Amino acid sequence: MKTLEEIKEIRSKKREELDLRVNTLANNREKHILVCHGTGCTSSKSPQILENFKKIIKEKNIKNVRVIKTGCFGLCAKGPIVIIRPEDTFYAMVKPEDCEEIIEKHIVQGEIVQRLLCKDIDGSIVNKLDDLTFYKKQKRIALKNCGVINPEDIDEYIAFNGYLALEKVLKEMTPSEVIDVIKESGLRGRGGAGFPTGKKWELTRASEGKQKYVVCNADEGDPGAFMDRSILEGDPHSVIEAMAIAAFSIGADKGFIYVRAEYPIAVKRFDIAIKQARDYGILGKNIFNTGFNFDIEIRLGAGAFVCGEETALLESIEGRRGQPRIKPPYPAVSGLWGKPTLINNVETYANIAQIILKGAKWYSSIGTENSKGTKVFALGGNVNNIGLVEVPMGTTLREIVFDIGGGIPNGREFKAAQTGGPSGGCIPKEHLDTPIDYESLKEIGSMMGSGGLIVMDDTKCMVSLAKFYLEFTVDESCGKCTPCRIGTKRMLEILEKICNGEGCEEDIEKLEKLAINIKNASVCGLGQSAPNPVLSTIQYFRDEYKEHVIQKECRALECKAMSKITINPDKCKGCGLCQRNCPVNAISGEKREIRVIDQDKCIKCGTCLTSCPFKAIGN
Repeated sequence: MKTLEEIKEIRSKKREELDLRVNTLANNREKHILVCHGTGCTSSKSPQILENFKKIIKEKNIKNVRVIKTGCFGLCAKGPIVIIRPEDTFYAMVKPEDCEEIIEKHIVQGEIVQRLLCKDIDGSIVNKLDDLTFYKKQKRIALKNCGVINPEDIDEYIAFNGYLALEKVLKEMTPSEVIDVIKESGLRGRGGAGFPTGKKWELTRASEGKQKYVVCNADEGDPGAFMDRSILEGDPHSVIEAMAIAAFSIGADKGFIYVRAEYPIAVKRFDIAIKQARDYGILGKNIFNTGFNFDIEIRLGAGAFVCGEETALLESIEGRRGQPRIKPPYPAVSGLWGKPTLINNVETYANIAQIILKGAKWYSSIGTENSKGTKVFALGGNVNNIGLVEVPMGTTLREIVFDIGGGIPNGREFKAAQTGGPSGGCIPKEHLDTPIDYESLKEIGSMMGSGGLIVMDDTKCMVSLAKFYLEFTVDESCGKCTPCRIGTKRMLEILEKICNGEGCEEDIEKLEKLAINIKNASVCGLGQSAPNPVLSTIQYFRDEYKEHVIQKECRALECKAMSKITINPDKCKGCGLCQRNCPVNAISGEKREIRVIDQDKCIKCGTCLTSCPFKAIGN
């Protein structure tokens, strides 16, 4: 166990030692090689890269060089990523066999390995992380330490002001004062609905009961979402510190983090962080000698999407099947085992320490009038720079997709973006300049959700997309209430009928009526929002629905029952790319001749459509 004075000494000495991580003008006699160990880079052999660096440095007896595992840098499309500090050199798509060259040239000879430098959106070669367009419009608060510190070393977290906010709260503030700061900051829950965080804390504190609980919702189930996972992998102590601050504020001494078992790296690192915090006396009894007691347990989810809903999550923690409870009472009044319980998600907690240290005015100065601070998005789909981004609220969709995301690959056009996963809606190109905040998204039929942002190009069928999300919702419905259990199934049947070329115009009206009834009658937020993808695609892409039911055509060629892929002779240049890529040899033609598709052989996979650089293939 460490005393508060010992922790302060660690903070002072370790910060001086690690200053080069954030200061490019730092004393460069020592170098740090930072290797991303987020899930994406780990799957691309970053652990082997890290071990190769260590082995080579040891064999060559090179001094003043450290190899550090970090969390996600964000630019997942360029992984595995290696950054060398203090010069901030950004190496992309590094392979284990590249380690020798990096050590020999960069570390020993002081030369940049040009071939491994990252290419920016315009094709230019970029030396430094901060010079990449991907990072220029970002502002990192929740992701502040991701890619900077070793998430498995508590001393590194402490060095960057870790647990200083908890110390301030326990030594200088009352619970009411802490809650007032959070309220004044304007922070809203980042898990989906955007309920004011400070108000939730206040309601839980006001509820009667000697035993209260703090819960972290890390059951991130939206397809394509990986914000919370990346924070837990890259900065687990920030969540522990925030949960302790929340516990002090509401009068709790016990916390639970509910995290899906499909996140093994996040679970492992959070477990390590809990044990380290206990060893230092930051979790447990009499924290910082103030009489405050608090500890955390990890509970693993089995992958049920509905357990992202807060009351279903509580049911699961208690050992029952994850199904939503009827509200009210709300968890703030009657949560875990009937006791007042505070629930926030990972990203919400990741903002807390910075708000305490820098103040409510600082945080509320970022973002829009009603949506303060920043938002983390998992940017995926048909976009060049797939990855994790954190931007001020109010940043437009256009800025995220084109300035940060680098636009659409292969010269295709932007068609839509889906925010909020199965609970959200599609945003068409006419709303590209919509500010991303809670109110603006709601006005155009979408929602923030937890932060998944899937970009779609003009090869995507919006009817098929709606069917995809309904398939997910039907499969994940807990079955407790009839509107969700039966209603979504009926909606899916209609969508399948339409995609199979068997629909009629009345089916579109049926879908809309069913969707509205399900929204109004479902028990929980997940059921109430399940029809959103259908409603938004009908709203903005009704012409595609009509093409499916009247012309029996799918312009994107995704609905195979209605697809007939042909080559436009006026656009075909005879390059043969489509022929070479066809998996069933359905395309014929000689060199520099116009190609022809054999409709009997064609399996309508769309490979030729995406491989043609001249957009000569369609229906």
